[in-house]
Amino acid sequence: MIYPTADAYRSASHKRVMLFGMSGLGKTHLSNLLRDAPRAKGGGWFHYSVDYRIGTRYMGEYIADMFKREAMKNPLLRELLLSDSVYIASNITFDNLAPLSTYLGKPGDAAKGGLPFAEYVKRQEQHREAEIAATLDAARFIERAEDIYGYRDFICDTSGSICEVVEAGDPDDPVMKQLAGTLLLVWIKGSEDHRDELVRRFDRAPKPIYYRPDFLADLWSEYLAQEGKPAEAVDPDAFLRFGYARLLDHRQPRYEAMARWGVTVTAEEVADVRTPPDFDRLIARAIDRREP
Repeated sequence: MIYPTADAYRSASHKRVMLFGMSGLGKTHLSNLLRDAPRAKGGGWFHYSVDYRIGTRYMGEYIADMFKREAMKNPLLRELLLSDSVYIASNITFDNLAPLSTYLGKPGDAAKGGLPFAEYVKRQEQHREAEIAATLDAARFIERAEDIYGYRDFICDTSGSICEVVEAGDPDDPVMKQLAGTLLLVWIKGSEDHRDELVRRFDRAPKPIYYRPDFLADLWSEYLAQEGKPAEAVDPDAFLRFGYARLLDHRQPRYEAMARWGVTVTAEEVADVRTPPDFDRLIARAIDRREP
């Protein structure tokens, strides 16, 4: 680890931390807190959002093209587009990633907003490649943040699916090696109660999500067999609900493997963080209790 002891972290002139774990457990909340607090009070961290980087740098063109295809169906907008009279782009922010989610989509019945499964798989692969590239970009942004803007402290807010695009059990995994060499990896671990709440929240409003290809293929086959429907008749939201709890269970050991490269904090501990000094104390405690 780049901070082998709590004292090394506390005394570091540059703090560089990466948060990972399931969406909804506090990664972006902590990142916003560290970014927005005054520097005099320990804030002023550079906030690097992997999801934002995916949606702007690596998938922004895919997203804009999706909007343009829809616009071309409207005669007025078609004419304006063909004459370069209008400009269409997404407006992704750290707190609003809806354009990225919309593009990733859901498989199933087109009348219910679904995509053909082959198209869905293609977009999943695009997301996988984009996530790897955006995650690796964190190292370059550490340098840019200080060189251009004068930020000495850096927080990397990862995508919830990062565990799906690395092989943390492999000591030679290139993504894990780069991350561990430049950032302190911090897993926000949820309890069973958190898991159940995430499932309830997802059931109320299913959102597009990334799956490992083998996991997705098995899940899709199982769902089609259970429902006895052709792929084009599948209710997209029902499929997502069907797989979400399984996805949480599938990701848990993958997060645990990643955590061996860094430290672990609990979602309950994260909920108690109110200030940047609280965050620093949380990280120091996590380093202190880490098993050798």
